[in-house]
Amino acid sequence: MPTDAQQDKTGKGSSSQSGDELLDAWYKSVSSGGLEDDTQTIGLFGGRAKTPDGYEISNKSRLARVREILGIVRRYDIFHGLTPKSLRKMLEELGPTFVKAGQILSMRSEILPESFCRELTKLRTDVEPMDRETVLSALRAEYDTPIEDIFDAIDDVPLGSASVAQVHKARLITGEMVAIKVQRPHVQETMAQDISIMRSLVRHMDRYVGDTQFLDLQSVIDELWQSFREETDFLVEARNLEEFRRNNADCKFIDCPKPYPKLCTRHVVVMDYIEGIPIDKTAQLVAEGYDLEEIGTKLVDNYTSQMLDDGFFHADPHPGNLIIRGGKIVYIDLGIMGRLSSHDRKAMSDMVEAVAMQNTAGLAEGLMRFSISDTSKVDYAHLLDDLDLIVADYGESDLSDLNIGAFVNSLISMARKNGIELPGTVTMLARALVTLEGVVDEFLPGVSIIEIIRSHMKAHSDPVTFAKGELKRLGREGTNATHGLLGAASQADLAMKMLTRGQLRMNLDIAGTEDPLDDMAHIADRLTMSVIIAGLFIGSSVVYYARIQPVIFGIPVIGFVGYLVAFVLGVWVAYDIIKDSRHRRRKK
Repeated sequence: MPTDAQQDKTGKGSSSQSGDELLDAWYKSVSSGGLEDDTQTIGLFGGRAKTPDGYEISNKSRLARVREILGIVRRYDIFHGLTPKSLRKMLEELGPTFVKAGQILSMRSEILPESFCRELTKLRTDVEPMDRETVLSALRAEYDTPIEDIFDAIDDVPLGSASVAQVHKARLITGEMVAIKVQRPHVQETMAQDISIMRSLVRHMDRYVGDTQFLDLQSVIDELWQSFREETDFLVEARNLEEFRRNNADCKFIDCPKPYPKLCTRHVVVMDYIEGIPIDKTAQLVAEGYDLEEIGTKLVDNYTSQMLDDGFFHADPHPGNLIIRGGKIVYIDLGIMGRLSSHDRKAMSDMVEAVAMQNTAGLAEGLMRFSISDTSKVDYAHLLDDLDLIVADYGESDLSDLNIGAFVNSLISMARKNGIELPGTVTMLARALVTLEGVVDEFLPGVSIIEIIRSHMKAHSDPVTFAKGELKRLGREGTNATHGLLGAASQADLAMKMLTRGQLRMNLDIAGTEDPLDDMAHIADRLTMSVIIAGLFIGSSVVYYARIQPVIFGIPVIGFVGYLVAFVLGVWVAYDIIKDSRHRRRKK
């Protein structure tokens, strides 16, 4: 908690305010002053507010939504007592925006602990389906041409109904069977309103929490809104389908629905209707003559190509998004996709190799290359020690026995502890790999996906390309080493000149301490005080046994005073040591 002085300096309020008091104060500020970042208007029939994202929200509906949110969160101790299960239930009660936020956060274990991420994967997404007239009205609003001239028939019963969209089977006027994904009316406005309310609450809490929070909540909310915007822009999904098909055009066993770009809009996406066997229906797959081991191997091998070769991967490969049809593994629902740059793909390859070779230094280098935060202050020795423990826990077993979920979560937790901030794409990929491992566990018992990934890397390594890459790397490292030696010689010459002139200074930096000289001075003070205490005890003992005058009740006064002073100083030194130890533990 910040001290009074810190609060005065930063302008933050007291963090001792209870959760209910914080919520009451927030509601009062919203009721009287709005959401701070809104552009408000007034009128005879009620004012309106415009969020920074351009969506207009009536003041009445906004305050009604705030009251609804407050009524729900008051039933949960959001400041101290949220468990994984209670968080999931609260998000489900808060509505579609918060459910979608929970689904996104479930893939971000650098933000939430693993137990919370696991629980959030259970969030219920089924909602009351839109009626036929609402669906048809939404379609008519998207097309200039009458929908009767586009679709020959649209099924009344939806294939699925979620918080953002609803999917119907249909037939085009040209005869093709398609799936129409129709966005719920006003879903973006609803999400914009909820995000605006979240931002207001976080800003209000920040005044009281200050720098003690472990997470930049404002950045998390901004990232959630960006994810919402991408997921509710169905043109993004249409482009994802086209790019995925291009990347896998030469792969005979991977496919995804073909989009119809001329029929896709920001709120509607039309794609081929895929009818097949869900990948988790293993008994049906065996009955149809499929080889489960072949499916599992091809699935992991292709996913490796997605992340290491293409840098464009499906971020949520759970069984509901994988269908087997005509000897092909078909990915559906490409609304959330991840991307890895060439730099990230190389770092990922090196980390996989480091895990296989139990190379702690290589693993540390890969993590540092992934970090989006400043790594200059990372304690490298401490990082290596932590990685040694992880390698000791997981590296002794065979790759086939490696629990990739536990391993990845250990790596992410360790990175966070050491101040290494990993990008969202990396943690998204980590969660996707854990999900994929769960999918193929029944297909490939006793086989680790790390083993398949490494085999893929070896099989796709062109010896000529590898040799050229190694020569380039050696050339770069040789050039850097030469420049480093020349620079070191120049610095050594400068240091010698400064030494001869008496101008050389030394900066001392000891791991685990902010001010080494101050700490050394403190140690010297304690040693000096200990010597004085020991001298007082010894001197007082000599005086006591020599019976030096004056003596009261048979006790030399000088000896008694010496004992007393030594005792008081000893207690003071012990208290100072205990207090300093507690202070250091709190800082950690």
